[in-house]
Amino acid sequence: MNLPNKLTMFRVILIPFFVFFMLFGPLGKLGDYIALIIFIAASLTDMLDGKIARKYNLVTNFGKFMDPLADKLLVSSAMICLVELDRLASWMVIVIIAREFIISGFRLIAADNQIVIAASMWGKVKTVCQMFMVILLILNWPFLIFQILALVVTWAALILTVVSLIDYLVKNKGVLKEQK
Repeated sequence: MNLPNKLTMFRVILIPFFVFFMLFGPLGKLGDYIALIIFIAASLTDMLDGKIARKYNLVTNFGKFMDPLADKLLVSSAMICLVELDRLASWMVIVIIAREFIISGFRLIAADNQIVIAASMWGKVKTVCQMFMVILLILNWPFLIFQILALVVTWAALILTVVSLIDYLVKNKGVLKEQK
């Protein structure tokens, strides 16, 4: 297993620890801060594994499959924890996770037809915005300016999720027509 794939697997391994510290109530704010450090570390491995894989030509089928799955697991786990802690509306999480299922379904159909669908700029910006949203919502600072920023970033993440879905569907509508 090469380094980028090890980083991807490390990100997956971090998820249960992240969830534990987010939801283990007796730790209070300390748990939030530990979870935040884990989330940031996991998010950085996402950026790092892709750069290493491309730079050193270490792109593998395992990485193509597991890297986006690890991202979805990390962000979805974080958002579900935030719903549990009443920091994020469940309907927003449903919209965001539904987008991921739709895109994953499209990618499966495309792969079955030997079509590779690259991530778009909208999808990458959406992911960064979602990760920033999670960080702000974990911090949950009580200052008005911070609360406004968290709200703006949350809505931006939701809007970018929908925009990236529409962009993805429009650019790849031929995938459904090209089924075997």
